[in-house]
Amino acid sequence: MTRKILIVEDDVETAAYMERGFVEQGYAVDRTADGREGLFLATGQEYDAIVLDRMLPGLDGLSVLKAVRAAGVQTPVLILSAMGALDERVRGLRAGSDDYLVKPFAFVELHARIDALIRRSAAGTEAPTSRLAVADLELDLLSRKVTRAGRPIPLQQREFQMLEYLMRHAGRVVTRTMLLEGVWNYHFDPQTNVIDVHISRLRQKVDKDFDIPLIHTVRGSGYMLAPDT
Repeated sequence: MTRKILIVEDDVETAAYMERGFVEQGYAVDRTADGREGLFLATGQEYDAIVLDRMLPGLDGLSVLKAVRAAGVQTPVLILSAMGALDERVRGLRAGSDDYLVKPFAFVELHARIDALIRRSAAGTEAPTSRLAVADLELDLLSRKVTRAGRPIPLQQREFQMLEYLMRHAGRVVTRTMLLEGVWNYHFDPQTNVIDVHISRLRQKVDKDFDIPLIHTVRGSGYMLAPDT
C-alpha cells in the first residue's frame, strides 16, 4: 500500500525538494504552504505521517500541532524548523510532535526519520512478537538468547539491543542516526565511533564462523542485516 504524507511548508524550494524526494521513494504527497489549510487537511484526511514547518502563515506550526492532537489525530508528526535551540526542540516535542528536525537538513535523514515514525506507529497496532528470525539467526526477546544455526551466541546488553534493532529492520538500510536514536536514545550525533565499534563486535559474534555473512555495510548510508544484498 502506498504511504501518504502531508507536507506543510511555506518555503517553496524546501517544499518542492521534500515532495520530489518522497515521490521518488514511492509516497503519495499532499502539500500546502498555509497553516490553516494544513490543519484542515491533517484533520480531514488520513496520512501515514506529517512534516510540519514551525513558522507558517495563517497559523503557526505549534498551533496546528496542538489543534491536530486536540482533534484526536494521532498521525506521526515531524516538526521541521530553523529554530534549533534545545528549549525550542523541547517545546515542539511537548506540543505533541513525534520528532524534530532542524534546517538545513539532508533528505536522506528526513526520509529515515519519517520511515522510522511510520514503522513505529504501525508496530503499535500489531500483535507483539517474542521471537525474531533472519535466515538461521534467531533472537528470543523473552529469554534474551540468540542462536545461529542452533549455536548459542552470547551478547552484551547493548549488542543484543543493536542486533534486535537490525533484525526488526531486516532487509532495509539502517542509518547511524537510526541506531543512535533507536538503541542509544540519542537525538544528536555524539561524534564518536560507537556504532562502528559495536557493529564490529557483532560481526565477530554473528558472522565470523559462518559461511554467509548477515551484517552488511551499505557504503555512505549505514548497515543492513540480510542473508544477501
